[in-house]
Amino acid sequence: MTELDAVVLGAGVAGLYQLHQLREQGLRVKAFDAAGDVGGTWWWNRYPGARFDSEGYIYQYLFDEKLYKDWSWSQKFPGQPEIERWMHYITDRLDLRKDIQFGTRVTSAHYDEDRGRWLVHTDQGDVVDTQFFVSCAGMLSAPLRNIPGIESFDGQLVFTSAYPAEGPQLEGKRVGVVGVGATGIQVIQTIASEVGHLTVFARTPQYMLPMKNPTYGPEEQDWYKSRFEELKATIPHTFSGFEYDFEHAWADCSPERRQEILEEIYQDGSLKLWLAGFGEVFFVDEISEAVSEFVRDKMRARLRGDQHLIDTLVPTDYGFGTHRVPLENGYLEVYHQDNVDLVNVRDNAIAQIRPEGIELADGTLHEFDVIILATGFDAGTGALTRIDLRGRDNRSLAEEWGQDIRTTMGLAKHGYPNLLTTAVPLAPSAALCNMTTCLQQQTEWISGAIRDLKADGKSTIEPTADGEDAWVAHHEELANATLVPKTTSWYLGSNVPGKPRRLLSYIGGVGTYRQKCDDEAAGGYPTFSRT
Repeated sequence: MTELDAVVLGAGVAGLYQLHQLREQGLRVKAFDAAGDVGGTWWWNRYPGARFDSEGYIYQYLFDEKLYKDWSWSQKFPGQPEIERWMHYITDRLDLRKDIQFGTRVTSAHYDEDRGRWLVHTDQGDVVDTQFFVSCAGMLSAPLRNIPGIESFDGQLVFTSAYPAEGPQLEGKRVGVVGVGATGIQVIQTIASEVGHLTVFARTPQYMLPMKNPTYGPEEQDWYKSRFEELKATIPHTFSGFEYDFEHAWADCSPERRQEILEEIYQDGSLKLWLAGFGEVFFVDEISEAVSEFVRDKMRARLRGDQHLIDTLVPTDYGFGTHRVPLENGYLEVYHQDNVDLVNVRDNAIAQIRPEGIELADGTLHEFDVIILATGFDAGTGALTRIDLRGRDNRSLAEEWGQDIRTTMGLAKHGYPNLLTTAVPLAPSAALCNMTTCLQQQTEWISGAIRDLKADGKSTIEPTADGEDAWVAHHEELANATLVPKTTSWYLGSNVPGKPRRLLSYIGGVGTYRQKCDDEAAGGYPTFSRT
């Protein structure tokens, strides 16, 4: 048995920084990760076309100016290999590797109420006795693998969420891709020119925005590095943790001016239309429909009037921005290639995978050499509910979240003392936040809470039941004021059968959330019990 002050689950963006901060406090701390090296999302997701859709110069740590400036991005939206190299750069500069155990999955964590400590077990036989158990496992790290017959396929089947470093050879092959979310889009637009024949299975159409991805040389790198202080002061306080924020009010603009603004922001080639256009798009049906129709028109024009493509790929039953909005580069044009077919599985679902390929509900069989599944995640909750995690009185987190998804600020859970969390429900997360912005803030709050606990001569911290009730009520009030809960998507857990329906990400804004967290700490943690 190993005795530690803290165990950190995960060695991605949150885990690395959390490990660094707790070590700086002088704590004995170790991180565990099932991956073969650092990176989290950027280690597992090696699929063709994987890249940022946050600008590289804001998807960075901002606690150290030299650390920031000593790395240079080669593009505005860098790809996975470059991102993984950046993660290694961070790890080596901070000398973190010596306190990370890779290839190790945490299987259980049980709280011993008599001793006020956690007993953590891994699949490698480790047993760790620790005061704090800190989850940095990520919001999108529990992949869904729920299509029957996966093991029966005679060809090569891969998941984008665990794509092999040396991926399957696709040249000249018959390839099927299941899923047209953000990941599926990146895969499809990247491999379409390489494969012999590509068949895409699409269920839920997506609004999308074109990506403009210029290369960065010394001049561009100097430009963004010179903005370090500006970005550090601005990004943590915007609505979404990006550098831009909402600047226009719909009611203040004439119809002509609204169209000009939409066109101008659309041409930016980023997520700006979603996260810094008209904020009323999240609240007012008529405004949502107007902006949605603007984006639909752009998509229809690129689909050249092909009604099958339009019916399958252009959304009509939900509003722009109420689902995840992907960036793409030539994606829609792929479907005009002679070697690409599009199959609508909204009303004729995938029934199973057979040795030859994919069978639909009506019995149609599509044969393939390679199948790529971009079928999503059990977002927010899945990483922890797949662990046997038990708090006071042997209560099970999987059972509790299976009935009602509740947290206090997404940072802790009533009934689980000294369990501190990042990227779990009811905090800003991947749905509505630039993740490095949010993860830095959440890990800094956790580090501060542990430091204050020790300074005050206390040993445990846990949300009160009343405090958790108040945060859930606040979260629901904000969510229900928007159009987002009216949709069906992974934002509300709708992609996981039986999962309780609740907006997983806090929608009050990154800056607002930060202030509420700061106020909680400054006020002596009034919604927490510290003993």
